[in-house]
Amino acid sequence: MLPWFTENFGNPASRSHVFGWQASEAVEVARTQVAQLLEVNPKEIFFTSGSTEGLNMAIKGLAESSSHRGKHIISVATEHHAVIDPLKWLEKRGYTIDYLPVREDGLIELDMLKQAIRKDTLMVIVLWANNETGVIQDMGAIGAVCSEMGVPLVSDATQAFGKIAVEPKKCHVDIVSVSAHKIYGPKGIGALYINQSLKPKPDALIHGGGHEEGFRAGTLNVPGIVGLGEAAAICKESIDSSSGAIRAFRDHFEGTILKALEKVSINGHPKERLPSVSNIAVMGVDSQAVMSRFRTKLAISSGSACSSAHPAPSHVLLAMGLTAAEAKSSFRISFGTPTTKDEVDRAAQLFIDAINTERAISPIWQMIQEGIDLS
Repeated sequence: MLPWFTENFGNPASRSHVFGWQASEAVEVARTQVAQLLEVNPKEIFFTSGSTEGLNMAIKGLAESSSHRGKHIISVATEHHAVIDPLKWLEKRGYTIDYLPVREDGLIELDMLKQAIRKDTLMVIVLWANNETGVIQDMGAIGAVCSEMGVPLVSDATQAFGKIAVEPKKCHVDIVSVSAHKIYGPKGIGALYINQSLKPKPDALIHGGGHEEGFRAGTLNVPGIVGLGEAAAICKESIDSSSGAIRAFRDHFEGTILKALEKVSINGHPKERLPSVSNIAVMGVDSQAVMSRFRTKLAISSGSACSSAHPAPSHVLLAMGLTAAEAKSSFRISFGTPTTKDEVDRAAQLFIDAINTERAISPIWQMIQEGIDLS
């Protein structure tokens, strides 16, 4: 990325001089790199400022271009707020949103999806892999249902991108949004895949030029785009090996916790989940109180980063059937490519010590120990 910050300042939309040509070439290389990771045509990749913008473009834009067909949209109760909030915005404008429930393991029922689709359904929106629990939906089966019934399928693949195979064409997914920072690229840049054969395509939300085939006006962030492309290329080469190592660290961490502490469980499907995310419920503690004991030493959370400032229990865990108390006693832990065995061991010990200290002064835990029914 550095030369595009310090030496090459060309605007890729400037076609009358060499500086613009160089920038344009760099953008197209990155477009190809992202397309190769997603196994799609580079012409189907459009750059955004990140997944939130991409999802707004997809959802609002498709609702606008397809409103003549109806105003019914289907999504899932465990979606990220980057989907939920645009849907709330559309709901105020007369659209009807049906949120599919999930099972205790976080997966949706295909039969329920089939029953929910109507003649006036404009789109189905399903999170590829949940950002809080790591639960991976069966996108191939979901895509087959939507394709058969002629309804576009939109997916937020932010958390899955670069961690597992995300292949929208193979899975019949029409629009996919991703962000660079989830694969060690820069923050503030992302990409949107739009199936070439999708008709109608989303209307543009940002106007002011013919950038990105008219889908998104505005001068392109060349350094960011180059960073996203390079990160995608690295993932393409290392996704299998890095995922295996990360999964081993996650399993080791969970095994250590489950062995050292009683009344602990893993939230989400035991197998259909990302290798990089663990969501652990620890009975008898408050997650915020526990995390206050190691904030300067261990960086974990009780939910997504976007909602970490809000004390309310996770809507994802509530949708999976957990009580408010159980959701507030749950922790989200992430593992990545730079993670080491020593870090996992130290993190597990910090976590165990904090839980034991908190339980020692908790009247709730004392009642649980005495067998008192708190339900």
